[in-house]
Amino acid sequence: MYCRNCGNKINDNADVCLNCGVKKGNGNSFCPSCGCETTVTADFCINCGVQLKNIYANYKSKVAAGILGILLGGLGVHRMYLGYVGIGILQLFLSIFTCGFASLWGFIEGILILCGSGITTDKDGNPLI
Repeated sequence: MYCRNCGNKINDNADVCLNCGVKKGNGNSFCPSCGCETTVTADFCINCGVQLKNIYANYKSKVAAGILGILLGGLGVHRMYLGYVGIGILQLFLSIFTCGFASLWGFIEGILILCGSGITTDKDGNPLI
């Protein structure tokens, strides 16, 4: 197996690359099977033919995230849905401490998500569909 970030050979049992410190599987510059350099947008390695993108990724819905932001944005539910748990908890506490005034933040984010100009990816970098 090769590091997707730097291209160095890594142990199959390793969790991170010892050369660059990136978690195994993260990155998009090299093929994990043969170590050849790839383009960021490539779906398959030209050299060995292995699939580069995870077709089983857990894609989140842009509509669901936007509606959660509009309706429950003050509770940070839309952020937690997208995997940003820390920011979601922060929004929850700010809404409690400001008697709901900070929920405007989540409402605006919900509208921006639906318009496609706000948050466009989840925490794992997968695009919202």
